[in-house]
Amino acid sequence: DGEILLLTGGDNGLQVIVAFLQGSRAMECELKDLNSSMTTPEIAKEIEALRKDCASYTEKLERIKTATNHVTPEEKEKWRRRKRMATELLDAILEGYPKSKKQFFEEVGIETDEDHGVELPAAT
Repeated sequence: DGEILLLTGGDNGLQVIVAFLQGSRAMECELKDLNSSMTTPEIAKEIEALRKDCASYTEKLERIKTATNHVTPEEKEKWRRRKRMATELLDAILEGYPKSKKQFFEEVGIETDEDHGVELPAAT
C-alpha cells in the first residue's frame, strides 16, 4: 500500500523520497566523521605521550645547555680535516727522516691531541 501511495503521489512523493535520501546521506557523512575522530580515552593517551616527549626533549635541551664542550658538526668536520692534513704532511716528512716519529715530534716541538688526552667532543 505504501508503494502505491508513493507512486500515485506524483511529484510530492518523489520530493519526500529525495529529501529522505539527502537526509540519510548527511547522517552517513556525520557518522563517518564521528567514527574517524578520536575518543576521549584515545585523546588522553595521545596527550600523555606528547607530555612524555616534551619532558624528554626538555631534559635533552637542559643537558645541551649545561654542556661545556659544545662542538658544532661543522667545527667537528674542520677539526678532522685539519688533523688529517697535518697527519698526512707529517707522515710524508717522516718517510725520509732517520729517527722515530716521537723523536721528530720532540725535536720540532709538536704536541698531539693524544699527548694531552684530548678527544673530539660529540657534535651537538
